[in-house]
This record gives sequence, structure tokens and C-alpha cells, in this order.
Amino acid sequence: NMNFLPGIWWSLPLVLVWATPPVTSSWWYMGAVGSSRVMCDNVPGLVSRQRQLCRRHPEAMLSIGRGVAAWTAECQHQFRRHRWDCNALERGQRLLGRVLLRSSRESAFVHAISSAGVVFAITRACSQGELKSCSCDPKKKGSAKDSKGHFDWGGCSDNIDYGIKFARAFVDAKEWKGKDARALMNLHNNRAGRKAVKRFLKQECKCHGVSGSCTLRTCWLAMADFRKTGDYLWKKYNGAIQVVMNQDGTGFTVANKKFKKPTKNDLVYFESSPDYCIRDRDVGSLGTAGRVCNQTSRGMDSCEVMCCGRGYDTSRVSRMTKCECKFHWCCAVRCQDCLEVVDIHTCKAPKSAAWIART
Repeated sequence: NMNFLPGIWWSLPLVLVWATPPVTSSWWYMGAVGSSRVMCDNVPGLVSRQRQLCRRHPEAMLSIGRGVAAWTAECQHQFRRHRWDCNALERGQRLLGRVLLRSSRESAFVHAISSAGVVFAITRACSQGELKSCSCDPKKKGSAKDSKGHFDWGGCSDNIDYGIKFARAFVDAKEWKGKDARALMNLHNNRAGRKAVKRFLKQECKCHGVSGSCTLRTCWLAMADFRKTGDYLWKKYNGAIQVVMNQDGTGFTVANKKFKKPTKNDLVYFESSPDYCIRDRDVGSLGTAGRVCNQTSRGMDSCEVMCCGRGYDTSRVSRMTKCECKFHWCCAVRCQDCLEVVDIHTCKAPKSAAWIART
């Protein structure tokens, strides 16, 4: 007996699966239990290729679930000071689907960070021995040389190439059917996300020898913390390039000839973003009514910008904070609990706070 609740997380005992409801061009929600065939056949929204991968690698679906958790948290971190704060993910996937259907910069970022999250999670699962189909990077064996001299490959190098290969097969499968303008945009941004994870692969080494001298070194490759990927893609979001399809429909050209042609690392988008000031289902906007703003900021989180000129309410609240912290040898920091009174500023609602739902 399969149970699916569209648009929310549904955690069941054996396997957590992520799939796509039909409202969007991407694969977006999770929840199933049972044998791999029954499980995969009952997840709505998967295309044939995704079902095949699900049946062949059911254990990978749990890793994809972890990837979802990683990228949603990162998306919300990066947009925490903006009108659209990526929290549509928590309010229903149908709302997020509206964001994606607009082919905006926000859609470009979500595709990139979600693709990166799957790469990160699958690669991590390989290194931790959780997947039957992969393990540590088999190419990192024997001796090698870098700027510091010779070393031996040892430990467990993250198998990033497998993670990228699996993520490409699973994530991109949804877009291969269409090959329309939006599909090409999504494929481009998916690839940019995968490349971003590999960009921060770093070499780590351990020294061997008398008293820790580095006469001998053992090295391996490891992924950096996912925050680095998020920070990098955030910069790409801010520098995303608006494009139009070329005449033969096989690629992009810049919408404004003054800008450079996008590289494989850049994010691309077709449509300008809405202002996200008011609740509007058609664009996937929750609006900014009730959002906390910063009275002293001049950035996107300022009360003037966040509240879209509607003004804000101020309330005085008391909260417990850590204070008078002292370092004690060795090795602890001890603090006291102090009562702090602070002013919290929240954006006023527009005169009509109801959903706008155009038909």
C-alpha cells in the first residue's frame, strides 16, 4: 500500500525516494517503501530512464534524499536575506514548481544547486561504502608527484567522477525528452552545478617519517564542505547571464550583446525575475509580509527593500543569550545566560494579503 503526499517530505522505514510531481520540469518529491521494483514503479513523475536507475540502484535513492536535504538547506542559507528565500520548498512543491517554470535566475540557481547536491551525496556515499556500484576512486593508486615532491595515493579518494556520472544520468533524464528552450537551459544549469562540486575537490595528505617529518606522504582527494559549492553558485547566480535561443534552436546567445557569452560554468536564464513582493501563486511568490528585516542595513535585507516600501512593524522581545564568555584552560569556554531585550522589525502586509491567482 503506497502512500504519497505531493509537495511534502514523507519519511518511511526502509527507503526515502525523491521524484517529480508532474507540475514541473524537474524531479522534486519523495516517499516510498517496499521492493525496488514496486517502490520505483509507484513513484510518480519519474521518466523511464529514472525508473530504470531507481530499480538498478535502490540504495542510491537514500543518498539522493540526503542530497535533497543538503541543497535545500544551502539554498535557504544563500537566499536568507532576499525577498524570495527558497522557503517555498517548505510550503509545497507546487509553489516551487511555479518558480521553476518561469526560467528565471532563481530557477537557474535551484537547478544548479540541486544537481550539485546529488553529486555531493552520491560521491560521499561511494566513499563511505554505502553503494554497491561504486567505492573510492579506483584511479588514485600508485605514486604521483606534485609541487612538494613525490607521494603515494592512499586512503580513500572521493570518486567524484562516478558521482557526476550518476547525477547526470538521473537528473538530466527528465530534460532529455523535450530538448526545448527550457530543457536546454535546465541541462546547462544542471551541468554548471555538477562542475561546481568538482571545482572544490582538494588534495589532502598525511606525513610519515621520523617525528612526523614528510619524507613520505600519503595523499587522497576529498570534496570540500558543500558550503563552498553554495557560495560559488551564489556568485554565479548574481552574475547569471540572460540568454535567448539561437536561430537553429541548438543553443544560446546572449540577450544583450554587451555581455560576454556564457561559459559552461555560468548560470543562464531566459526571463526576468518578478519582485516577489506580494503573494502570487503564478510566480511562486510567498510575498514578504511578516518577514524580518534589518532596520540598519542598506542591502537586500533592509526594511526598505525587503518590505517593498510598505513599511514595517516593530515589536520588543526578550530572549536569552550567552554572555560574559570566558576561556578556561584547558579547553573549554564557559558562558552565562543573560536576558536581552531587542527590537524585531517585520514587514507590513499589503492592503490585500490574499493570494493573487491569475487564470
